[in-house]
Amino acid sequence: MAHIWNDLTEVPADFGPSVVTVGNFDGVHRGHQQVLSQLIRTARLNGAKSVAVTFDPHPAQVHRPESAPELIMGLQDKLDALGELGLDAILVMKYSLELASLTPEEFVEQVLVGALKASHVVIGHDARFGRGNSGDLSTMQQLGEKFGFNVQVISEFGSEGYPLHYPEPGEGNNTSDDGNRRCSSTWVREALRDGDVATAAAVLGRPHRMRGQVVHGAARGRALGFPTANLSSDATGYIPADGIYAGWLVDQAGTRWPAAISVGSNPTFEGVSRQVEAHVIDRPEESVDDFDLYDQTVVVEFVARLRGMVAYRGPEALVEQMRLDVVQAHDLLVRR
Repeated sequence: MAHIWNDLTEVPADFGPSVVTVGNFDGVHRGHQQVLSQLIRTARLNGAKSVAVTFDPHPAQVHRPESAPELIMGLQDKLDALGELGLDAILVMKYSLELASLTPEEFVEQVLVGALKASHVVIGHDARFGRGNSGDLSTMQQLGEKFGFNVQVISEFGSEGYPLHYPEPGEGNNTSDDGNRRCSSTWVREALRDGDVATAAAVLGRPHRMRGQVVHGAARGRALGFPTANLSSDATGYIPADGIYAGWLVDQAGTRWPAAISVGSNPTFEGVSRQVEAHVIDRPEESVDDFDLYDQTVVVEFVARLRGMVAYRGPEALVEQMRLDVVQAHDLLVRR
C-alpha cells in the first residue's frame, strides 16, 4: 500500500532515493498507467522508491476557476487508483499561488531533491513546470546535471489501439500526427459529456465512477416500486450526460450490486433538480424491504448507457419503461 503524504513535512527525513514524476493525473487513465508502470520498473531496477507527485486542487481551479475543467474523479478515487498501480508513495501538494510562484529550480530543489531525494525524474517531452510554466524538458535536464539526478524522457505510448500521451497537453491538441487519438483526461470528459461511458471506460481502463453519500430524495422511485439510492449534490466524479445506465453500486462494506442508474432531472415530473440515483437489482428477498443505504458513502460505476432521458405521459408509462430498463441492465451486467 502506497504511503500518502499531504505535505512536504510528512515525508520522512531518511526517505529515498526515489524515482519521481509529477502530474495532475485526473482520471488516472491508461496513458498515466503506462507512464507510472514504467516509473515503477525503473525504481525497482535501481533499488529506489517510486513516487508520484500530484496536486489538490487542480491548478486550473486556482488560476482560472471560471473555466477549469470538471474533474473526472475526486481526490480519494485518484489516490485509490494511483495506489492500485503499486507506487511506494504519493505526495499530494496543496496547490496555491504560493506554490505556483516557485521557480523551476526552487520546485526541483525543494520537492524533488530536498524532500524526495530523487535519483531519477520521469518527464514528458512537452512537460512544463515552475513559475509561469517556464520550466521544460531542457530545464529539467540542466537541473538534473546540477543536482545529480537522471532524467528519463517518456515518449508517446500505444496499447490496444489507443495511442497514449503524457503529460496532458493542456486541454489542447489531443491527436497525434497520424490522426490517432491519444489517451487524455480531455477525451474522457468528452466521452462522459456525450454519455459514452463505454469509450470513457476504454480510455480509463476501468468503468467511470462517482462517489457520494446516499441522501433522502422525493421517494418517487420507491412509490413506483423502484427505490433508488440518491447521491448527494456534493458527490465527486464527472456526471455523465442525462440518461439511464447499467452499472454497479458498491456499498460501504464493499459489496457490489448490479444497478440501473438514472442521471438527470426526470422530465416526467416537474420541479425535479438534476440528480444521480441508482436502483439496485437482484437484492436478496430478505432485504427487499429493509435495504437501507442512507448516510452511507457509496461508489456508482457506469458500464453502459441504455437510453436518453425521456418525458413520459404519466407514471404508468414510466413504470413500464423502468421495468424494461431493469431487465436490460440485468442482462448486460449479470448474464453476459
